[in-house]
Amino acid sequence: MTDAKPLLRVRDLKVTFDTPDGALGAVNGISLDVGAGDTLAVVGESGSGKTQLAFAMLGLLAKNGRAEGSVMLDGSEILNLPDSKLNKVRAQRVSMIFQDPMTSLNPYLRVGTQMAEVLQLHRGMSRREAMKESAAMLDAVRIPDAASRLAMYPHEFSGGMRQRIMIAMSLLCRPALLIADEPTTALDVTVQAQIMELLSEIRAEFGTAIILITHDLGIVAGACERTMVMYGGRVMEAGPTEKLFEAPSHPYTLGLLAAVPRLDVAQDELRTIPGDPPDLLSLPPGCPFAPRCPLAHPPCRETMPPLVPFDGDRVRACHAPTEEVKP
Repeated sequence: MTDAKPLLRVRDLKVTFDTPDGALGAVNGISLDVGAGDTLAVVGESGSGKTQLAFAMLGLLAKNGRAEGSVMLDGSEILNLPDSKLNKVRAQRVSMIFQDPMTSLNPYLRVGTQMAEVLQLHRGMSRREAMKESAAMLDAVRIPDAASRLAMYPHEFSGGMRQRIMIAMSLLCRPALLIADEPTTALDVTVQAQIMELLSEIRAEFGTAIILITHDLGIVAGACERTMVMYGGRVMEAGPTEKLFEAPSHPYTLGLLAAVPRLDVAQDELRTIPGDPPDLLSLPPGCPFAPRCPLAHPPCRETMPPLVPFDGDRVRACHAPTEEVKP
């Protein structure tokens, strides 16, 4: 979607979980490209497959999960690599920020100890060098009085500050790609804006490519150049964020945008998408969104629409595109 030789190239990625009720298809044939320094938002409701897509790429699936397809990083296949090799990739080339920093940070270790261990293990630094670099990175993510904060424990920080610490830890080895999984969950609106601004600054300063996984379209507009909309483990629509927001082509994208509260339009009530997400154990034969789609017609319920290009740099999977409909 971006470069002839992208930093990350994913092709036909499938993720399946073996459950007592049968095979559950969490990701069903996803393809994407991310170039060096690019920003991609992956959006959709909870259960759409966004996080499992990231986990599969990094070899973090649960024991009952399996991944098929291709994930190329810097031209090398990394899908299903043994842990000994994946650990180097995760440490040096790709980092991930998880949803809840409190469960990602060790509550029994000081922040400086946790950060220094990363540098000592993966960059061979001495303890003194690692602590100095850790303080510099905390300063880079705008944590005041960074050097003295290294001696503090995670519970002594606010939620927003803990998220900044996680971002700092993810950047210690200067990764080429940063995957941020719902980085603003449970944060108030002001702190959300600060975190998103910080990610933009990191991209500018370090040249880091960013994949932002979120269900909140409200934080995407000013943060990512491209957006990919997922539903039922599939791509519904993808393209430049500005075009997607101005003229959504898939009814699901239209519904997501309509559900975002707006200050410039009078609203008597919050809008929602009627119905429930699909059962991934028994997806319908056609478009997974068809049971909830107000524009669905018989072909939508019978045949899964292919993902086809349109408008030059966009793609969609829809039998009833909605270019002329505005949210």
